[in-house]
Amino acid sequence: QLVESGGGLVEAGESLSLSCVASGFSIDDYAITWFRQAPGKEREGVSGISSSDGSKYYADSVKGRFTISSDSSKNTVYLKMNSLKPEDTAVYYCAAGPPWTVVAGIINSFEYDSWGQGTQVTVSS
Repeated sequence: QLVESGGGLVEAGESLSLSCVASGFSIDDYAITWFRQAPGKEREGVSGISSSDGSKYYADSVKGRFTISSDSSKNTVYLKMNSLKPEDTAVYYCAAGPPWTVVAGIINSFEYDSWGQGTQVTVSS
């Protein structure tokens, strides 16, 4: 099970931190990736981490603004989002999948079979 938290409403340029707590499995055995889906748009992979080897993935749209990290002792993955833009507005989901997806930088939602319920992030202009 994956549970996200930390979403909210912020103004452009502000920051938010999301958390994804895993239970029933160890995040060290999987890639944990943040996806987002805006109304009328396809779900896209934003950032992922393979805690076992430290590999990280960032979509071009968030490079330099978002930082992913993990705490194995808490079985939790975090996403720190800085310099938020209105186009970052979406429901953010964390999902567990095979580590190779992050290592290879090939993020497809169909490779991920365990998903959280999502948390809304809204950025006003």
